Amino acid sequence: MSTTPTLPDWLKPFMPFLTWWPMVNRGTLREDFMAGLTGAVVVLPQGVAFATIAGMPPEYGLYAGIVPAIIAALFGSSWHLVSGPTTAASLVLFSILSTYAEPGSAPYVQLAFTLTFMVGLIELSLGLARLGALVNFISHSVVIGFTAGAAILIATNQVKNFFGLPIPRGTSFVETWGTLFTHLDQIGPYVTTVSLVTLLIGILVRRFLPRWPYMIIAMLGGSVLGILLQQFGVKTISTVGALPSALPPLSMPTLSFDSLRDLSSGAVAVTLLALTEAVSIARAMAVRSGQHLDGNQEFIGQGLSNLIGSFFSGYVATGSFNRSGLNYTAGARTPLAAIISGILLAVIVVLVAPFAAYLPNAAMAGVLFLVAWSLIDFHHIRQIIRTSRAETAILLITFVATLSIALEEAIVIGVLLSLVIYLSRTSRPRVVKRVPDPQDPKRKFTHNPALPECPQMKIVRVDGSLFFGAVSAVQESFRLFEKKTPSQKHLVVVASPINFVDVAGAEFLATEAKRRRAQGGGLYFIQLKSVVLNTLRKGGFMETIGEENSFRGKSEAIASVFSKLDPQACRNCRLRVFNECDNVPRAEAPPLRNHVIPPETIMIPGLRTG
Repeated sequence: MSTTPTLPDWLKPFMPFLTWWPMVNRGTLREDFMAGLTGAVVVLPQGVAFATIAGMPPEYGLYAGIVPAIIAALFGSSWHLVSGPTTAASLVLFSILSTYAEPGSAPYVQLAFTLTFMVGLIELSLGLARLGALVNFISHSVVIGFTAGAAILIATNQVKNFFGLPIPRGTSFVETWGTLFTHLDQIGPYVTTVSLVTLLIGILVRRFLPRWPYMIIAMLGGSVLGILLQQFGVKTISTVGALPSALPPLSMPTLSFDSLRDLSSGAVAVTLLALTEAVSIARAMAVRSGQHLDGNQEFIGQGLSNLIGSFFSGYVATGSFNRSGLNYTAGARTPLAAIISGILLAVIVVLVAPFAAYLPNAAMAGVLFLVAWSLIDFHHIRQIIRTSRAETAILLITFVATLSIALEEAIVIGVLLSLVIYLSRTSRPRVVKRVPDPQDPKRKFTHNPALPECPQMKIVRVDGSLFFGAVSAVQESFRLFEKKTPSQKHLVVVASPINFVDVAGAEFLATEAKRRRAQGGGLYFIQLKSVVLNTLRKGGFMETIGEENSFRGKSEAIASVFSKLDPQACRNCRLRVFNECDNVPRAEAPPLRNHVIPPETIMIPGLRTG
């Protein structure tokens, strides 16, 4: 890839496209055009399918892939991410809005624009506040569990179209499948045939012709079968209906107080999901292309795409894994490919939309069953189950919550569980004993319980940062060490793994130093990081600890602390833990009294015994 110019920091959030525009030339333009054309064709069935999942009229799935894709490419950071409607975002949107309005109705569509506007505003605010690292707190297990649950719900919502059963909208997960198995005699044979043939075509094309657009081919196959059955007099096969052959019409979110209040919690949940999807996909693409990704800029790009998209009939858009992966494999070189894809999709909508009148709902259901199956990440599910019980619990709880309660609440529960596990791990940093290795010429520190420790000096390493949640655990470890060997009044802490200290941690260290000094010992540090040292100095805690008790290296620290040890105890010690011990004169061994040496143990030179 070509090098890109450097923009002033204040200008980057507003014109990031200037960093990649110099990369565009005749060669990249040709490759970007072909990748954009491929993406525009593929998004046709996907957009209609996603709109169906979201409870929106089918054309809005296509509208959401036009303006949002162009804006996200212009103002985002990734070279290959393509934004638009996605399965998970569509399903969450349906879950939130279906309680306030009838799906597909004008009020429902209006609420979708409002929710999209709110999501865009939150995303943009987070990006401008440089809070892009927030998505790191959403566990991968939450995403896997939620996506698997969403896949099951997608299939559940299409049961009525797949089998031609009269299941009322809004029927719960359990009731839907219960209705299917208790009303098998009411299944429509012709509708189910179209669904199964569509599903089978999609599976076969995807398995044996992986480079072909399996969704389009499956839809065409199902449509042809539906038309043939209708020609033979079958009247039970309903169709999607003709779509408006027009560019995205202008729209206006409803910004009333009641709407904003009702949708606020849902907007936060959708934002978390949308940003996690977008940034995760962008990172995956960046690893493959060798690009440096700016997470904050990606937040800004996603925010603007939804904010502006809500005025052009777009509902919640985020990074699409299918379109982004296809964009990369099709040879896209710059974000211009996503821009071209959005423009070409607008042209295709005008030309092709009327043909949706021939697309059976059963064929759409077959495609969505295929989409649902592909969403379940069996590889990572097995990997998580084998690796971690805690992550497995998070995955299962998120999965069950997705099936049993509102989707936005399931996302929040998963995120909270991730934070609880994270805080639980970071609040108990390991405090490891360290001793010099006598077999090493430089006597490097090691963790070997069999090696002796200095009776007066304890050396430990704290593997984690000292913040308010971790102070208690570290304090408890120090007390246990002290209780086990009270004579070790001098405590040396290898502080290189400590990345930061807050006020609670700094107060604890200062108090510990003061307490140990009162007992005739001290607290010392090796390799304190500059950020930690600055915090201790700014708060005045280093005055209590003592600047002279912070050392750059182990040799300097041991030599200094060794000079403060009780010399009499050192003379009586036979352990020789440190090199400095070799220079200490040893106390003479007490004379042997009332002890008779057996004659057989006396060895006389030249005399053999036995």
